Amino acid sequence: MRVGLALYGSLDERSGGFRYDRKLVEGLRRAGDAVEVVELPWRSYPRGLLDNASPALRDRLRVDVDVMLQDELAHPSLCLANRDLPYPIVSVVHHLRASEPRRLSPLYRAVERRYLATVDGVVCNSAATRDAVAALGVDSVSTVVAPPAGDRFDPAIDDAEVGKRATERPLRVAFVGNVEPRKGLDTLVEGVALADAPVDLTVVGRAVDEGHVADVERLVSERGLGDRVRFAGRLSDAALADVLRESHVLAVPSRYEGFGIVYLEGMSFGLPAIASRAGGATETVTDGETGALVDPDDPGAVASALDEFAADPDRLAEMGRAARRRYERHPDWAESTARVRRLLAEVAGVDDAPDAADPEVAT
Repeated sequence: MRVGLALYGSLDERSGGFRYDRKLVEGLRRAGDAVEVVELPWRSYPRGLLDNASPALRDRLRVDVDVMLQDELAHPSLCLANRDLPYPIVSVVHHLRASEPRRLSPLYRAVERRYLATVDGVVCNSAATRDAVAALGVDSVSTVVAPPAGDRFDPAIDDAEVGKRATERPLRVAFVGNVEPRKGLDTLVEGVALADAPVDLTVVGRAVDEGHVADVERLVSERGLGDRVRFAGRLSDAALADVLRESHVLAVPSRYEGFGIVYLEGMSFGLPAIASRAGGATETVTDGETGALVDPDDPGAVASALDEFAADPDRLAEMGRAARRRYERHPDWAESTARVRRLLAEVAGVDDAPDAADPEVAT
């Protein structure tokens, strides 16, 4: 097949969504597909909406493909422009803006509904994302759930190492993600402050929202956590792997996650996760088995989970081993790519089935 991929920015971006797109392109090319990547300039939401009146954008998108993948993140620039494009379109949805607790959610819901009405198929990273798409009234197009693999590191770690680490104190917690309101770092810091057990927190991630960063830093100071919370910033993969290997728990109590690949990445190191019940994290984190699920904006629940991890090293080790086994059971990129290829072939009307089994395409 000749496949296009349109997205904001570059495939070289390091967030989970861009890694998903990058691995999908690699898998399609490995399977023999020709993939043309169309990189669109980053836009503010209002500026993106104005793109729909731009002939230059339409010219940029008029490439010779059988089917076009679009990262749904770029939907502001495409919600009207798609109507004039000469090929079928499949949207890759990592999470919907309308699913986030935002003041402008009604606007995002209206625009995303209009955008999704222009596509012929949808790739979702989780069942929760698929349900969110259907809730917008988009349930008449072919859809596939193709979860990302969490094999960014795939470290060699055994049960003995997980058990030995669990006996060490204080409890070491890692937060990994962009520092922005949606990721819930403020809730985590409050949870650390409320916990009875001493907790050392390492924050790894890019400062996306400077105002939120300032609020969190002020919270750390007000709660007297200056010697307990370390802001490591954006790290190389090797340095991040070192942080995860030395941690006991991964904690990212997001206000919403479409999937949350970071939980799987932590599980590869035998780390149970503290995650939010909002969104797709529940498909990876099993409460009481591979981690703890908390309600969004509930620092008391975070504190309780931290205290329980700190109080029982044997239980912490047991959950760490269960987390590693959950990681090992998860579908790999080849399986997810095969599911996407089946959908692309169906939408494009091309007789080109994927090599792997279990496509799980739902119509």
